[in-house]
Amino acid sequence: MLQIDAWKRWLIWLTVVVGLLLALPNLFYGRVEIHNDAVKAIEAGDDTSENRAAEAEWPSFLPSGLVNLGLDLRGGAHLLARVQTADVYKARMESLWPEVRDLLRDERDTVGTIRWNSEAVDRGELRVRLSKPEGMQRAIEVVRGLAQPVVTLTGAGASDILVRGEGDELVVTLSEAEKQATDDRTLQQSLEIIRRRIDEVGTREPTIQRQGADRILIQVPGIGSAAELKAIIGTTAQLTFQPVVGRTTNENDAPGPGNELLPSLDEKGLYYVLEQTPVVTGEELTNAQPTFDQNGRPAVSFNFNPSGARKFGDYTAANIGSPFAIVLDDEVISAPVIQSHIGGGAGIITGNFTVEESTNLAVLLRAGALPAGLEFLEERTIGPELGQDSIEAGKLATGVAFVAVLGFMVASYGLFGVFANIALILNVALMFGLLSLIGATLTLPGIAGIVLTVGMAVDANVLIFERIREELKTARGPARAIELGYEKALSAIVDANITTFITAVILYVMGSGPVRGFAVTLGFGIITSVFTAIFVTRLLIVTWFERRRPKTIEV
Repeated sequence: MLQIDAWKRWLIWLTVVVGLLLALPNLFYGRVEIHNDAVKAIEAGDDTSENRAAEAEWPSFLPSGLVNLGLDLRGGAHLLARVQTADVYKARMESLWPEVRDLLRDERDTVGTIRWNSEAVDRGELRVRLSKPEGMQRAIEVVRGLAQPVVTLTGAGASDILVRGEGDELVVTLSEAEKQATDDRTLQQSLEIIRRRIDEVGTREPTIQRQGADRILIQVPGIGSAAELKAIIGTTAQLTFQPVVGRTTNENDAPGPGNELLPSLDEKGLYYVLEQTPVVTGEELTNAQPTFDQNGRPAVSFNFNPSGARKFGDYTAANIGSPFAIVLDDEVISAPVIQSHIGGGAGIITGNFTVEESTNLAVLLRAGALPAGLEFLEERTIGPELGQDSIEAGKLATGVAFVAVLGFMVASYGLFGVFANIALILNVALMFGLLSLIGATLTLPGIAGIVLTVGMAVDANVLIFERIREELKTARGPARAIELGYEKALSAIVDANITTFITAVILYVMGSGPVRGFAVTLGFGIITSVFTAIFVTRLLIVTWFERRRPKTIEV
């Protein structure tokens, strides 16, 4: 018999109502967006009357999830950056030098005096010349004692450094397994730091993902320009505290082995000779906040972790009266003279900052230092006007598809076509409800997926209605024809949609960016269209049939 249990009917309508409630906030996009921003601000501690008023823009008992607009719809900035992993190799060799130096000094009777080739670190090599080449084997054995195992599945059993002799030079390099592990760590660390820096600014739904071996794709909707985005993430913010050897006004002066020559940020034409090995680095910072110094000028206060605090305190206690340089991205911000022991791991960075500069510097330091520099290979700025044009074009395409499909279904199947059209409208609403539930980002390809879903959604109904037509020819009666129509069309509907859904999953797994956006809307569209075709239209037809009890029907 043509009937549906009462509990199934309630479950179907409950699912539809929940989906409509989840999709509802998208009809009031601006108000809900203001409400959500105010809620985040209040949760972050900014509980002001303005935020409370903004929070009241949308009832708290209703869902507030939105389908986020992607870069091509909202406008914003797009960057493709290459991570300079060679910088990490150089830093590793520079940090290894003090340990190698101390070990070889203990073997001075065997290896003689040593001299470091500071230029070789630019190539990712540590080269040390021995005055007694006959002691090379002993030097190799000693330095190999610094090797550590590579902590990756692919590099299991390998050492992180390779040590060899070339004439009278001891050469230390990173092994291939360690380079691969270092590249992976550097990319992951860069991704996380870029994400934290962008989150600090408060942008919505940025896309930050790895591409290939050494590239990062960054798309941030709603930001002003690519230059503004580069200003946020492009600075490595490498903060170091280094001993001062001397000062000079000649940028061509040789700094000497183990030293480097860096310019002063404030005093043009002044250069500092610094020891290359820092006492403390920005990696040991735990916090940084914009503040003002004792003269009321903008500054940045900072705190070290216990390890950094101990090293900072020990150095300042042992070097009272000596200058100490604060270096940010290879420029000396200031070089104050240590007046007394600085314990507790707290300090302040002063300079000719504006309030905005001190705030940005605090954001960069708080988010952490990028482990390597970024080379920007591609940058685009998409204006909000272009994004609005894309939205209008998407609305037009969806509207045309809707009208064409609705008209075709009514012309072809009459009243049953009207039932299919009601299910189609509910289908699109349910799809937006699912997208809102997971906080998905809608892009132009995503709109294409919705338009495609509109066309595909009635496909299942077409199969069902054609089967009902065939069954009506056998004169089994309208109730039995409708029941057999749904039963016999089910296998074809399931097969067709499963294969399409598998395609959507493959697109999502293998694709990136816009391809994923298309796959998400296509996949959700398949789920909602099968639900509305098999359950919603059937419930509508059964309800109508029970009320009218027609002797004959025309499909």
